[in-house]
Amino acid sequence: MSTKKGPKYNQIIDAAVRVIAHNGYHQAQVSKIAKEAGVADGTIYLYFKNKEDILISLFEVKMGDFIEQIRARLTEAYTIEEQLKLLVKMHLKQLAADKELAVVTQLELRQSNYELRQKINEVLKDYLCVMESLLTRGKEQHVFSPELNEKLARQMIFGTLDEVATNWVMKDCKYDLEALAGPVYDMLLDGFGARVNA
Repeated sequence: MSTKKGPKYNQIIDAAVRVIAHNGYHQAQVSKIAKEAGVADGTIYLYFKNKEDILISLFEVKMGDFIEQIRARLTEAYTIEEQLKLLVKMHLKQLAADKELAVVTQLELRQSNYELRQKINEVLKDYLCVMESLLTRGKEQHVFSPELNEKLARQMIFGTLDEVATNWVMKDCKYDLEALAGPVYDMLLDGFGARVNA
């Protein structure tokens, strides 16, 4: 990926989200993305190697921004319970606020080839680290069970949120995704043994 960034780079990224969401990844030609972005086809290649690079970059930018936001917000929440609730809410809220991005992340990224999926997984590592750090602090503060397996638990958090969001997209986003944050949080908190002694 090119190191060149700026307004035009972000313009292409946002156009790619719209084009891929409405046409599907395989039907989202670079020419369509260029047209949507209001740039010449050749301009795309000043910033990206190919369509696969656009998809990876799109995910890096959007997920990177989200991870920055969530790290900043987690410092504002005092308790582990508040932090977990905030993480769940922010994850669902981000997708609910941008249905086109939700379609891309929940459906189109899954149809990609193995090499592309490996690169996507690299981007996800930072998010999983945020979750694991929260879980480790929860164990240290005796909020979560001392037997909690942090790596398994982070998979449960991400997997639960991911499946809830995917189901919402598959149902054409017809209900309030954010409203599920509370029930999801309660289920995860109970599952991690936070209320064992309550």
